[in-house]
Amino acid sequence: MNIDEWYQKNTFHYLQFDVRQLVKIKNKKNLKISLCLPTLNESQTIEYILRTTKKELYQEGLLDEVIVIDSGSTDSTLDIVKSIGFKIIRHKDILKKYGTNQGKGEALWKSLHVLNGDIIAWCDSDIKNFHSKIIYGILGPLIMYDEILLVKAFYRRPLEIDGSYMKSEGGRVTEILVRPILNLFYPELSRILQPLAGEYAARRETLEQIPFFTGYGVETGMLIDIYEKFGLDKIGQVNVIRRIHKNQPLSALSKMAFGILQAVLEKLQHYNKIIIVKELNKIFSQIDYFKKEYFISQIKLEEKERPPMVEIEEYMRRKYNSRYA
Repeated sequence: MNIDEWYQKNTFHYLQFDVRQLVKIKNKKNLKISLCLPTLNESQTIEYILRTTKKELYQEGLLDEVIVIDSGSTDSTLDIVKSIGFKIIRHKDILKKYGTNQGKGEALWKSLHVLNGDIIAWCDSDIKNFHSKIIYGILGPLIMYDEILLVKAFYRRPLEIDGSYMKSEGGRVTEILVRPILNLFYPELSRILQPLAGEYAARRETLEQIPFFTGYGVETGMLIDIYEKFGLDKIGQVNVIRRIHKNQPLSALSKMAFGILQAVLEKLQHYNKIIIVKELNKIFSQIDYFKKEYFISQIKLEEKERPPMVEIEEYMRRKYNSRYA
């Protein structure tokens, strides 16, 4: 399948899917579906996301479980989740034997150990304009088409400046770093419109076979690994129109780009696309300008890689011994 054929066949729109019809097909195929939301101080948005999800997806039978994996929130996130009736687990309390790393990827990797679904969906918890179409949209192709293994959401990402939105100027790291790199080394993935989207779903049997970067590199690493291991035709994407979230300052985006670039370079070497002749530097020099002065602080930012979950003894034991009640 060439890239044009892939784009036509594996690019979907959320309007192609209906929750009730998806529930019927899901039940006929005897699928179990889990949704995980990683959190870190998301009290401003998590309540609406969870209440909408509970009413429109969980109670309708599309989702069998919803679990929040928290990375150490100090606001009211935990209390909000508990008040709605969903389970919240700190990722430091999962697979304690293997220690804990900071980062979103760590939470996603550990979530595989506690989630029970045949299909796993992840959704960022900072979305200001959340709609259930984001979730049933990314689940639709996986429920309907057995050959698809991974589905990414795509959308316009407006940039908020002084209370006004510039329609398509968000996603700066995606457009300035990730998509150019994919175009250079993986032109087959150049039509993945939002490679860094935090809203995606995949089959458990696929996810458990790939490693996870512990930080911001998790999405790009996952995309490359699944492409290399299973092929382009196993990947789909769904248009869910528009996503609004809190735009991060350039200082935060610089650190994000540093971590993603580490991860991508490691993958490029792993798949024999480049040769790294010297160990990558893990110290990021953060430059800030304040009161006509430059301040430089050095921060260690290391994208560690967790092994495929099938290599974790506790996971394999739990997988074959536990089922839904």
